[in-house]
Amino acid sequence: MSVTFHKISGVPATMAALLFLAGCAVGPDFQAPPPPDVTGFTPEPLTKPTGAADTVGGAAQYFNAGQDIPGQWWALFHAPALDRLVTQALAANPDIKAAQAALRQARELALAQGGAYYPSVDASFSTSRQRTSGAQQGQSGTSSIYSVATSSLSVSYDLDVFGATQRSVESAEAEAEYQRFQLEATALTLSSNVVNAALQDASLRGQIEATREIIEAQSEQLDVVRRQFTLGGVSQADVLAQESTLAQTRATLPPLEKQLALQRNLLTALAGRFPSQEVAETFSLASIDLPQDLPVSLPSQLVRNRPDVQAAEATLHQANAQLGVAIANQFPKFTLSAGWGSAADGVDGLFGSAASGLWSLSAGITQPIFHGGTLEHQRRAAEAGLDKSAAQYQSTVLSAFRDVADALRALQADAETLKAQLAAERSAGASLELSRRQFAAGAISYLTLLNAERTYQQSRISLVLAQAARYTDTVALFQALGGGWWNRTDDTANDTLRK
Repeated sequence: MSVTFHKISGVPATMAALLFLAGCAVGPDFQAPPPPDVTGFTPEPLTKPTGAADTVGGAAQYFNAGQDIPGQWWALFHAPALDRLVTQALAANPDIKAAQAALRQARELALAQGGAYYPSVDASFSTSRQRTSGAQQGQSGTSSIYSVATSSLSVSYDLDVFGATQRSVESAEAEAEYQRFQLEATALTLSSNVVNAALQDASLRGQIEATREIIEAQSEQLDVVRRQFTLGGVSQADVLAQESTLAQTRATLPPLEKQLALQRNLLTALAGRFPSQEVAETFSLASIDLPQDLPVSLPSQLVRNRPDVQAAEATLHQANAQLGVAIANQFPKFTLSAGWGSAADGVDGLFGSAASGLWSLSAGITQPIFHGGTLEHQRRAAEAGLDKSAAQYQSTVLSAFRDVADALRALQADAETLKAQLAAERSAGASLELSRRQFAAGAISYLTLLNAERTYQQSRISLVLAQAARYTDTVALFQALGGGWWNRTDDTANDTLRK
């Protein structure tokens, strides 16, 4: 760096040089990494809609490349109960409150660090009363009693010639930025967890409803088998087999009810409540719309939209600033200080004519010469920390792109799965109905009917699971793309300063 000093009227050349250099910072200036040079999330363009099925959650979904994500993305499911629950969670969940407090703390620490830009001004006052012996001055037998009062005002200023202060403030501000995006990530994770928990609630209710219907149908079939046994149409083994099938189906109901109870506890906890204060909202897949138009942001925007990537960038910025601090610590430090005060033989005379004025002016420079290699190794450690943060940033970016690609693949594959599962369920249902009529007519064995019942039971539950997967895949896509926090009408991060 080449610097030319010009004469400033009334200011010594050395002081002018110090004032000019103050604010220059050694070490690398941070530049945000450019977005990856890729044009898509998958090898092939997303031009085709997903498959469709004529059932709940079976609508075709379309990928709209370059479309932005709404801030309240969960509203796209058009479920008022879901909207209420997410709002409750964002307002009351302690994880959000902890993240907001961490952000406030980091911002205040950054402001505190910025105080190093200004001079330090301190005032002091002291008073004392003493008795001295004349023997101390060779005057035996005499003594004196007197009071001393002293007041002073001192000013000191560390010239930030090589930018140690500037880099320290930069590091603190980067930490605050990291906490800001940690808060955004917490809010995104919380809202996604609430929506997924609600969808799991709906899925479990659907499975329980299907299981109860199957139990009812199997109970009716057991009555038929018992009547036929009475008439001699079937053996007792057939009756026992139907009873066993019914008992096995009934045994699947309590675990589902247990899962639902646990899911309700999760929903309640996410909303910031105790289990005894269970949320009132309940869900069914039929009451939740599957979003058909899916916004897919551009790959170049993903690194700006993902809170975890932005947090990793803030960590990289902080490591860059800490390297500047370590380098600046190897350079001289310049200090200016001044003091003014007065002393008198009592508080009353402290500011009177009897007071003695005191003042001082000083300037200092400290050049590190030998610290046992500490400063050099601290600089090398900072360089290694910067390399680590850069690698972690790259890893976070790769994970972000993989998350989006995984969600897109799941949306396409699970749409086809639901389509196939619907066909399987309908086929199994028709097969079971036909088997019941044939068994009643004596055309097939009971074993054939039993296999048809088991096939239908499995396909019915699998259909509910496939329906729920379409919804959770959609949530995963919104979460992978960053959740639209930049479009929220509320300002969660800045609101923390007003709490």
